[in-house]
Amino acid sequence: MTASESAAPVRRSFEVDNRLVLSIALPMMLAYLTTPLLGIVDTAVIGRLGDAALLGGLAAGAIVFDLVFATFNFLRTGTTGLVAQAFGREEPAEEQAVFWRALIVAVGAGFVLAVAAPLVVWAGARFMAAEPAVTEAMASYVAIRLLSAPFALSNYAILGYVLGRGESGFGLGLQLLLNLVNMTLSVALGLWMGWGVAGVAWATVAAEAVAACIGLTLLILRFRRLPPLAPGALRNVAALKTMFALNRDIMIRSFVLLGAFALFARQGAQLGTLTLAANAVLMNFFLLSGYFLDGFATAAEQLAGRAVGARYRPAFIRAVQLTAFWGFAVSGLVSVLFLLTGDALVALMTTAPQVRAMAGDYLPWAALTAVTGVLAFQMDGVFMGSTWSRDLRNMMLLSFALFIAAMMTLPAQFGNAGLWMSLHLFLIGRGISLLAIMPVRARATFRD
Repeated sequence: MTASESAAPVRRSFEVDNRLVLSIALPMMLAYLTTPLLGIVDTAVIGRLGDAALLGGLAAGAIVFDLVFATFNFLRTGTTGLVAQAFGREEPAEEQAVFWRALIVAVGAGFVLAVAAPLVVWAGARFMAAEPAVTEAMASYVAIRLLSAPFALSNYAILGYVLGRGESGFGLGLQLLLNLVNMTLSVALGLWMGWGVAGVAWATVAAEAVAACIGLTLLILRFRRLPPLAPGALRNVAALKTMFALNRDIMIRSFVLLGAFALFARQGAQLGTLTLAANAVLMNFFLLSGYFLDGFATAAEQLAGRAVGARYRPAFIRAVQLTAFWGFAVSGLVSVLFLLTGDALVALMTTAPQVRAMAGDYLPWAALTAVTGVLAFQMDGVFMGSTWSRDLRNMMLLSFALFIAAMMTLPAQFGNAGLWMSLHLFLIGRGISLLAIMPVRARATFRD
């Protein structure tokens, strides 16, 4: 608890309506959509080479990389929640201090990850236990892409700060810059220059560096127009304890989440390279639907955090209601869109006939993740913005246990369909478990 939070809370009212929700959600929806589109472009670049092993290697490499990087997602989500609450309390100096604390952690952790690249490659190869050709492609991708770690984690902190202030236009600009540069270079290096998987990885390194440098420059120019931070603001013990406790819980939550996706990919690999490649194509549908929903999760995160900082319960309730409404509405449209156009998208991502055929067979399972994942995404946003991180961690562990139980039974009976059933149960469990305990946490937080 920070010094400002230990003082008597001051209620600061503000209105949450559809316009405010959409003003945050829509720009970030567009921004987030470029990330799975990047995955589609990368998959299409490698898929055009017509080698299922390279496609599987790219998928395995992305899983290993995300398993490592997403454990540091707290640098984005934790920063957003803390900045949003400071924004709600009308404390701009604390907003800036939160950012600098996060950036220091980001740069330090990024250099450690870059140096540890050989160890990560070795561990990833052991974990995936894929065929030799898949492992070779995966190792090349991960070793190169980890060089972007200091820049990528810095981008997490930068985005967390601007989203905490509700500046979705700024966030949209940063994400568009990052992903458009990445997509352009992926095609140029991976396909035109023939670098394959290595070219896709180098494209990411360059794009992360460009986005970090430009984003940090813009924030420094902004901070120069503000009063300087008080001496010792970055070493505030209470604030640091709050940040590290929050970051610890979110890191565990993120690690478990990516662990579930890694186990999903690994089980697919055990069913053969063809299944691994088909699921890699289909996971882009899940990611695409997720980033549609993440726009409203971001709105929930910022508005819930702002309401907690302002100690204004009506805004919190309204934020939950409206982000849920829009989340379910969008998810239904997305699922229908995928069912109607999915075969064409699969054909765009790979030229391998067998991969296309298998992906088409399991397309409905991937399309419906948009609906089953609504509550998981929205509740994540509410709990992160409110900094109820312990509940996020505990409910993720509970849902992961459900996922493991499903993985031990359903694939044995239903094969790859059983894998997708397990994923749906995992998403539903996350959303319902958090929704069930939200009223209790809200009553404690907004107690008069």
